[in-house]
Amino acid sequence: MKKGAEVLEITRQMSYICGHMSKMKKTETAKAGYLLHEAAAIFMRSSGSGKKSGGGSGFDFARFFGDKVMIIEAIKDGISFDLYELLSTYVPLQESDWVQILGISTKTLQRYRAAGDHKFSSIHSEKIIEMAEVTFMGNEVFGTGDKFLLWLNAPNFALGGYKPKELLISSYGKEMVLGELTRIHYGIFV
Repeated sequence: MKKGAEVLEITRQMSYICGHMSKMKKTETAKAGYLLHEAAAIFMRSSGSGKKSGGGSGFDFARFFGDKVMIIEAIKDGISFDLYELLSTYVPLQESDWVQILGISTKTLQRYRAAGDHKFSSIHSEKIIEMAEVTFMGNEVFGTGDKFLLWLNAPNFALGGYKPKELLISSYGKEMVLGELTRIHYGIFV
Protein backbone atom coordinates (compact mmCIF):
# COMPACT_ATOMS: atom_id res chain seq x y z
CA MET A 1 0.00 0.00 0.00
CA LYS A 2 1.35 3.43 -0.89
CA LYS A 3 2.10 5.85 1.92
CA GLY A 4 -0.65 8.28 0.84
CA ALA A 5 -3.25 5.53 0.76
CA GLU A 6 -2.05 4.26 4.14
CA VAL A 7 -2.40 7.73 5.69
CA LEU A 8 -5.86 8.10 4.14
CA GLU A 9 -6.95 4.74 5.58
CA ILE A 10 -5.63 5.61 9.05
CA THR A 11 -7.37 9.00 8.89
CA ARG A 12 -10.61 7.25 7.97
CA GLN A 13 -10.20 4.83 10.90
CA MET A 14 -9.49 7.67 13.34
CA SER A 15 -12.53 9.60 12.12
CA TYR A 16 -14.69 6.52 12.56
CA ILE A 17 -13.41 5.90 16.09
CA CYS A 18 -13.79 9.57 17.12
CA GLY A 19 -17.26 9.79 15.67
CA HIS A 20 -18.56 6.71 17.44
CA MET A 21 -16.91 6.95 20.87
CA SER A 22 -19.69 9.10 22.32
CA LYS A 23 -22.33 6.56 21.23
CA MET A 24 -20.63 3.59 22.87
CA LYS A 25 -21.30 1.95 26.19
CA LYS A 26 -18.70 2.58 28.85
CA THR A 27 -17.12 -0.89 28.40
CA GLU A 28 -16.69 -0.32 24.69
CA THR A 29 -15.24 3.16 25.18
CA ALA A 30 -12.04 1.86 26.82
CA LYS A 31 -11.38 -0.38 23.82
CA ALA A 32 -12.10 2.50 21.44
CA GLY A 33 -9.72 4.71 23.45
CA TYR A 34 -7.00 2.12 22.98
CA LEU A 35 -7.76 1.94 19.25
CA LEU A 36 -7.65 5.73 19.05
CA HIS A 37 -4.24 5.78 20.75
CA GLU A 38 -2.94 3.21 18.30
CA ALA A 39 -4.45 4.99 15.28
CA ALA A 40 -3.01 8.32 16.43
CA ALA A 41 0.42 6.78 16.96
CA ILE A 42 0.42 5.14 13.54
CA PHE A 43 -0.92 8.28 11.87
CA MET A 44 1.70 10.54 13.43
CA ARG A 45 4.50 8.09 12.59
CA SER A 46 3.37 7.75 8.98
CA SER A 47 3.14 11.51 8.52
CA GLY A 48 6.87 11.81 9.17
CA SER A 49 6.66 14.39 11.92
CA GLY A 50 10.13 15.62 12.79
CA LYS A 51 11.42 16.49 16.25
CA LYS A 52 9.98 19.74 17.52
CA SER A 53 8.02 20.47 14.36
CA GLY A 54 5.28 22.99 14.94
CA GLY A 55 2.02 22.24 13.21
CA GLY A 56 3.32 19.91 10.51
CA SER A 57 2.65 16.65 12.29
CA GLY A 58 -0.45 15.91 10.22
CA PHE A 59 -2.48 15.01 13.31
CA ASP A 60 -5.75 16.94 13.57
CA PHE A 61 -5.26 18.59 16.97
CA ALA A 62 -8.18 20.99 16.42
CA ARG A 63 -10.55 18.05 16.16
CA PHE A 64 -8.92 16.21 19.04
CA PHE A 65 -9.13 19.20 21.42
CA GLY A 66 -12.65 19.96 20.25
CA ASP A 67 -13.99 16.70 21.70
CA LYS A 68 -13.65 17.02 25.48
CA VAL A 69 -15.32 13.65 26.13
CA MET A 70 -12.70 11.90 24.02
CA ILE A 71 -9.94 13.70 25.94
CA ILE A 72 -11.44 12.61 29.27
CA GLU A 73 -11.65 8.99 28.08
CA ALA A 74 -8.05 9.11 26.84
CA ILE A 75 -6.91 10.48 30.21
CA LYS A 76 -8.84 7.82 32.15
CA ASP A 77 -7.42 5.09 29.93
CA GLY A 78 -3.88 6.46 30.27
CA ILE A 79 -1.54 7.67 27.54
CA SER A 80 0.79 5.00 26.18
CA PHE A 81 4.50 5.75 26.16
CA ASP A 82 4.48 5.53 22.36
CA LEU A 83 1.85 8.25 22.14
CA TYR A 84 3.78 10.34 24.69
CA GLU A 85 6.90 10.03 22.50
CA LEU A 86 4.97 11.19 19.46
CA LEU A 87 3.36 14.09 21.31
CA SER A 88 6.75 15.09 22.69
CA THR A 89 7.92 15.61 19.09
CA TYR A 90 5.12 18.16 18.72
CA VAL A 91 5.50 19.90 22.10
CA PRO A 92 8.58 22.16 22.23
CA LEU A 93 9.86 20.85 25.57
CA GLN A 94 13.07 19.03 26.39
CA GLU A 95 13.17 15.83 28.44
CA SER A 96 14.27 17.84 31.49
CA ASP A 97 11.12 20.00 31.13
CA TRP A 98 8.89 16.91 30.86
CA VAL A 99 10.47 15.45 33.99
CA GLN A 100 9.69 18.62 35.93
CA ILE A 101 6.14 18.94 34.57
CA LEU A 102 5.29 15.28 35.21
CA GLY A 103 6.95 15.28 38.63
CA ILE A 104 9.05 12.19 37.93
CA SER A 105 12.77 11.57 37.74
CA THR A 106 14.78 11.24 34.56
CA LYS A 107 15.57 7.67 35.57
CA THR A 108 11.85 6.86 35.84
CA LEU A 109 11.22 8.27 32.38
CA GLN A 110 14.11 6.16 31.05
CA ARG A 111 12.61 3.06 32.72
CA TYR A 112 9.27 3.80 31.03
CA ARG A 113 11.08 4.10 27.70
CA ALA A 114 12.91 0.79 28.25
CA ALA A 115 9.70 -1.00 29.26
CA GLY A 116 8.14 -0.06 25.93
CA ASP A 117 4.55 -0.83 26.93
CA HIS A 118 4.16 1.64 29.81
CA LYS A 119 0.90 3.52 30.26
CA PHE A 120 0.99 6.78 32.18
CA SER A 121 -1.34 7.31 35.13
CA SER A 122 -4.35 9.53 34.59
CA ILE A 123 -2.61 12.44 36.36
CA HIS A 124 0.44 12.16 34.09
CA SER A 125 -1.77 11.61 31.03
CA GLU A 126 -3.65 14.81 31.79
CA LYS A 127 -0.39 16.77 32.04
CA ILE A 128 0.82 15.36 28.72
CA ILE A 129 -2.42 16.35 26.99
CA GLU A 130 -2.35 19.78 28.65
CA MET A 131 1.10 20.44 27.20
CA ALA A 132 -0.11 19.42 23.74
CA GLU A 133 -3.09 21.76 24.20
CA VAL A 134 -0.84 24.70 25.13
CA THR A 135 1.37 23.94 22.13
CA PHE A 136 -1.63 23.74 19.81
CA MET A 137 -2.86 27.13 21.02
CA GLY A 138 0.66 28.61 20.82
CA ASN A 139 1.08 27.46 17.24
CA GLU A 140 -2.35 28.86 16.37
CA VAL A 141 -1.37 32.25 17.82
CA PHE A 142 2.22 32.51 16.60
CA GLY A 143 1.95 30.51 13.38
CA THR A 144 5.25 28.67 13.84
CA GLY A 145 6.84 26.56 16.52
CA ASP A 146 9.97 28.74 16.55
CA LYS A 147 8.09 31.93 17.45
CA PHE A 148 6.08 30.05 20.08
CA LEU A 149 9.27 28.56 21.57
CA LEU A 150 10.78 32.05 21.78
CA TRP A 151 7.66 33.31 23.58
CA LEU A 152 7.68 30.33 25.97
CA ASN A 153 11.24 31.10 27.07
CA ALA A 154 10.97 34.89 27.41
CA PRO A 155 9.95 36.62 30.67
CA ASN A 156 6.41 37.90 30.34
CA PHE A 157 5.16 41.02 32.13
CA ALA A 158 1.53 39.84 31.97
CA LEU A 159 2.54 36.61 33.75
CA GLY A 160 4.23 38.37 36.65
CA GLY A 161 7.63 38.36 35.01
CA TYR A 162 7.73 34.57 34.76
CA LYS A 163 8.64 32.75 31.59
CA PRO A 164 5.48 30.97 30.38
CA LYS A 165 7.39 27.67 30.40
CA GLU A 166 8.04 28.06 34.14
CA LEU A 167 4.30 28.23 34.85
CA LEU A 168 3.42 25.02 33.01
CA ILE A 169 4.30 22.90 36.06
CA SER A 170 0.84 23.49 37.57
CA SER A 171 -2.68 23.49 36.17
CA TYR A 172 -3.22 27.05 37.39
CA GLY A 173 -0.07 28.15 35.57
CA LYS A 174 -1.19 26.36 32.43
CA GLU A 175 -4.50 28.22 32.59
CA MET A 176 -2.62 31.52 32.96
CA VAL A 177 -0.51 30.69 29.90
CA LEU A 178 -3.58 29.69 27.86
CA GLY A 179 -5.33 32.88 28.99
CA GLU A 180 -2.40 35.01 27.85
CA LEU A 181 -2.24 33.17 24.51
CA THR A 182 -5.96 33.84 24.05
CA ARG A 183 -5.49 37.54 24.80
CA ILE A 184 -2.63 37.75 22.30
CA HIS A 185 -4.74 35.90 19.74
CA TYR A 186 -7.53 38.48 20.08
CA GLY A 187 -5.15 41.45 20.23
CA ILE A 188 -5.71 42.26 23.91
CA PHE A 189 -2.31 43.29 25.26
CA VAL A 190 -1.41 44.34 28.79
